[in-house]
Amino acid sequence: MRDILDLERFPLDQPGSEAWKDLVKSCRRDLAQEGMFNLEGLLHRDVARRAVADMRPRFDTEAFLHQRRHNIYFKKIADLPDDHPALQEFDTSNRTLCADQIAGSALLRLYEWPEFAQFLAATMDKPALHVMDDPMASVNVMSYQEGQALNWHFDRSEFTTTLLLQAPAQGGQFEYRTNLRSDTDPNYEGVARLLNSEDDQSKTITLSPGTLNVFKGKNTAHRVTPVVGDEARVIAVFSYYEQPGVSFTSEERMGFYGRA
Repeated sequence: MRDILDLERFPLDQPGSEAWKDLVKSCRRDLAQEGMFNLEGLLHRDVARRAVADMRPRFDTEAFLHQRRHNIYFKKIADLPDDHPALQEFDTSNRTLCADQIAGSALLRLYEWPEFAQFLAATMDKPALHVMDDPMASVNVMSYQEGQALNWHFDRSEFTTTLLLQAPAQGGQFEYRTNLRSDTDPNYEGVARLLNSEDDQSKTITLSPGTLNVFKGKNTAHRVTPVVGDEARVIAVFSYYEQPGVSFTSEERMGFYGRA
């Protein structure tokens, strides 16, 4: 894996070593304090550039254009009237390639490398993480071109694992508000303040290509701002589960990818 990863700085290939334990400890601390950790430069930049170049023709001809208008919850909330400010709607748009469209890529090598899942599980304090059985959903690569964005939302899963492959010249920034809600308090008024740009605790970061980002997004509202310019924002999303054998249903595949 040294041909694609900087294992000198990030010894993912040495589970149980002191250097590996120190890295896990640092990642756990960042997750607790910031709701995320970043390993900048984990993937070599030339590998990221080649991956984007290899996928560019497929994005032009095969990718699924995913467009939807949604509120921050991606659904109606029974406790709120339709005109509540926490339910204001936004547009999300991107092009998606699935795992079966990037066969043989460095991204699939990384996803299927057991030490990667072992490291992620340790940072999340999980006994183990497992790859998906789904031939489409296990690894997705999203391209956000000019004007496209991933708008405000909460994640369904506890953790999200991404790897940035290409950053745009402008826009495409990651904005988030840590612990805006909890499992017991939906904090609808706080959500409304955030969506009205009245929350002074939201933060914005700009990631560089090759950065691994692990993020606790279930109760942290977040978005990616619209891309500006000709350079797309391209990011890979890795899906692991605590139980083996997970696959999407045909209905879920149709909704996310336009095919089953």
